[in-house]
Amino acid sequence: MIIYSTLPMEIIFQNENAAAYDNMEIKIDGMTMLVQPCGNNEARIVRLISPNPYDYMNPAYAPGQRIHFRPETVQ
Repeated sequence: MIIYSTLPMEIIFQNENAAAYDNMEIKIDGMTMLVQPCGNNEARIVRLISPNPYDYMNPAYAPGQRIHFRPETVQ
C-alpha cells in the first residue's frame, strides 16, 4: 500500500499499534488464537494459530467469530 500525504506517518498510523495491545493469546481445543476481548468472558477471534490445516476450515473458529472463554484459560 502506498499513501501519498503531507501528514507525517505518526499521525496517519497513530491507531495501528493501539489495537494490538488489546489483543490476547488464548488456547481453546488445542488451538492458539489471538482474540480481542469484548467483555463478559466473550472475545472476537482476530487470528487462528495452528499447525493443523483442518482447523482453518472450521467456521466456528474463523476470524471475526465470537467465542466464550474462561479467564483461567488465558496464557
